[in-house]
Amino acid sequence: MIVTGVAQREAWQARQFPPVEQVATGLWSVPVTIPDSPLRYTLAYLIHSDGCVIAVDPGWDSDTGWQNLLRGMAAAGIAADRVTGIVVTHAHPDHHGLSGRLKEASGAWIAMHAAEAATLPARLWQAGGGEAGDRGWLTRCGVPADVVGELTFSDAQEGPIWRMPDPDVLLSDGDDIDLPGRRLRVVWTPGHTPGHICLHDADHDLLLTGDHLLPRITPNVGLAPGGQGSPLGGYLASLRRVRDYDSAEALPAHEYRFRDIAARADAIADHHKARAEEIISVIASSGRPTMWQVAQQLTWSRGWAQVTGFMRRAALAETAAHIAYLEEAGGLITRAADPAGGDRFQIAAPETIGMNG
Repeated sequence: MIVTGVAQREAWQARQFPPVEQVATGLWSVPVTIPDSPLRYTLAYLIHSDGCVIAVDPGWDSDTGWQNLLRGMAAAGIAADRVTGIVVTHAHPDHHGLSGRLKEASGAWIAMHAAEAATLPARLWQAGGGEAGDRGWLTRCGVPADVVGELTFSDAQEGPIWRMPDPDVLLSDGDDIDLPGRRLRVVWTPGHTPGHICLHDADHDLLLTGDHLLPRITPNVGLAPGGQGSPLGGYLASLRRVRDYDSAEALPAHEYRFRDIAARADAIADHHKARAEEIISVIASSGRPTMWQVAQQLTWSRGWAQVTGFMRRAALAETAAHIAYLEEAGGLITRAADPAGGDRFQIAAPETIGMNG
């Protein structure tokens, strides 16, 4: 992998805030703070062409983040009221959080993939049955009763995450973004979320990858409460698809810019294959474990003891996605409900253990 965002990588390694940078003609990278997160910031992008300005993933909704975004606009010579459109690669708060404030300041439309609109937190929460559904999912995963309360969201949950706005424009794969004088095309890459998109700038051969493809870390691919099937199969297919853009420079939403998209996509696919094989090994040696017991035994970059709060839920959801994928992939794993609480898993056919990439 070739690092092109050298200043971004140096800032990442030094745990500093990276600079606002002009990446290409009419395209600027703007870091926006994520409070209390190991990711530290989102790389928002401003794209200017023929008097129109598109903001991609404006970042987390906080006063500090808003000032970061305004500072980046000033460096690019753009006033907030000149933004004509906001494109969200996916509806997570570190990407979509500031969309409402920016729309209010500019009158810009908000666009996201049609499949993503259903995943806005408030809507997803309702579809999953609210707090009762959340507790039920955690219990089926085998989370101990004294831990369920620590990991459960409340029906009384408030704050900007739950007020992120609906889109004005629904996008589909292959659509061109309304930006006169520049070819910016939607590439649907489901997996991290159902409606995650990348954006290909054909004029400069750039691929804005959102969270789909990052240079160092792998995005969480998790099965949310109430979700049907595993998102991992779709994510692996999306990784294969972006290999077609190997000539492009990757502009991710976190960390730093890079090249060798195909090699990075292959490396992430290999990571998921290794994780699936690790899950199979854990289940084979554990005697019908629950999802929670499997997750505790997996290799996490920070170690399970350091995986707490939201990160523990994310780890559990990722484990669930891998197990569901293995259930779907030839029935390598089977589950059965335990009257004592929680689904339990076992290897269905040891001689067929494996995972197709």
